[in-house]
Amino acid sequence: MTTDKASALRALHVPGTPLVLPNVWDAASARAVREAGFPVVATGSAAVSRVLGYDDGEATPVGEMMAAIARVARAVDVPVTADVERGYRLKPAELVERLLATGAVGCNLEDSVPGAGEMVGREAQAEFLAEVRAAAGDELVINARIDVYLRGPGSPVEAHEEAVERGRSYLEAGADSLYPIGLADEDAIQALTAELGGPVNILFRPGTPSLGRLAELGVARISFGGGLHQAAHAYAQGLFAKVREGHSPY
Repeated sequence: MTTDKASALRALHVPGTPLVLPNVWDAASARAVREAGFPVVATGSAAVSRVLGYDDGEATPVGEMMAAIARVARAVDVPVTADVERGYRLKPAELVERLLATGAVGCNLEDSVPGAGEMVGREAQAEFLAEVRAAAGDELVINARIDVYLRGPGSPVEAHEEAVERGRSYLEAGADSLYPIGLADEDAIQALTAELGGPVNILFRPGTPSLGRLAELGVARISFGGGLHQAAHAYAQGLFAKVREGHSPY
């Protein structure tokens, strides 16, 4: 069953017909995403961490994060892919074992040091991804995050060159898709999707091209990160303020 769900998730990464993932933060939001008709549920580490009372950047104890992912996976009947930052300092084999035990069949793995803002060396990250792939076989869809647009070289040209080098290296190491987080420029997205040779995941946020335009640019996966949780939380804050003021929130 795990392998079947992983295969189904992998097959949905189609350039030009992107898999859209409104990232969730708990079982209730996972069910809501499923009820809306989405074929896959994805967790977001920042949102899950906030719900659990921690900051993003691997501040959440690994046991609590894995338990939260397991609750999401139990709540839906579709593939679940989990944002596990850089693996919570677990060895690759243990990370895979614990992640698969939650029921998830996919994961995001980033190439910068959580909380430190430093990039991991390209070769070191490729080796890490290769070890994850060796431990997981085909049971896990690996979405390899490329953080150069957040923390890498300063110029757009340098960032692009570094992203291409890292992306190709990660694909060779066994990654299924590549996630150049923070990339929003239309021309740069189009160039990257053309050069990498593998499915590309773009973070949707203000300033990013529309969902339709991202499809035209050859994007294969679109994530919403913590944005939807932030919007939902802001709405809840408004309701609480109305109650505090003595008004009906409904």
